[in-house]
Amino acid sequence: MEQPSRAGTLLRRWRQRRRLSQLDLALLADTSTRHLSCVETGRARPSRAMVLRLATALDIPLRERNTILLAAHHAPEYRESSLTDEAMAAVRAALDMMLESHEPYPAVVVDRHWNLVAGNRALTVLTDGIPPSLLSPRPNVFRLTLHPDGLARRLANASEVREYFLERLQRQVEATGDPELQELHEEVLRYPVPSTTDDDLAEAGQTSPIQVPLRVRTPHGVLSMFGTMATFGAPADVTLSELAIELFYPLDDRTAKALRSLAEVSR
Repeated sequence: MEQPSRAGTLLRRWRQRRRLSQLDLALLADTSTRHLSCVETGRARPSRAMVLRLATALDIPLRERNTILLAAHHAPEYRESSLTDEAMAAVRAALDMMLESHEPYPAVVVDRHWNLVAGNRALTVLTDGIPPSLLSPRPNVFRLTLHPDGLARRLANASEVREYFLERLQRQVEATGDPELQELHEEVLRYPVPSTTDDDLAEAGQTSPIQVPLRVRTPHGVLSMFGTMATFGAPADVTLSELAIELFYPLDDRTAKALRSLAEVSR
């Protein structure tokens, strides 16, 4: 029996990950189920155009689209630049502008594995007291937040944040099948579950009805923040497609005033 090609195997895995039948995908990609079946089983080698049509229909990340193209003996479609490349100068300027203009509130830039690429000065309200072992060589948002020596020990709602972060990461693992994200999920899942005391509940206050916040103990009291994510539109570069900006905002006036005061002191 003929074995499926690696390109066909990869496409089938992505189709199954998206919970689509061959008929569903064939309709989305404007092809026949017979041809799709032949591609998945290796009886037909997909053209470059067919790989890209299927990848678009399956919403496959750009990095993995290149992998499938190579497996089908085609050249990659998307370049992968370094942030230091001249072609990325406008991107660097945009990131710097977003980070700086968001002060006095924290903001970070992360890659697809949640490694910290950049952060603004206000980020210190979240990283103060975190040991160097978690800050180098490359900080990871999930380790910084959930590790017992990280931000978790200063969170008044650590259990709530842990549950949300783990669900968030699990959804991303299921959507991408990324083995490094899977390893990260397994690692942070092994971290001890933080206990919640009556003092924690009193400091945390009522749960936000709109979002799971970060409630961080500081010398200025418990500061409550929520986050929002931003990405670059219509990326045609692998690196650009994998960058995300998380912006934190104060959940109440007291937090806003405290963050503004901290920013004034640090200047």
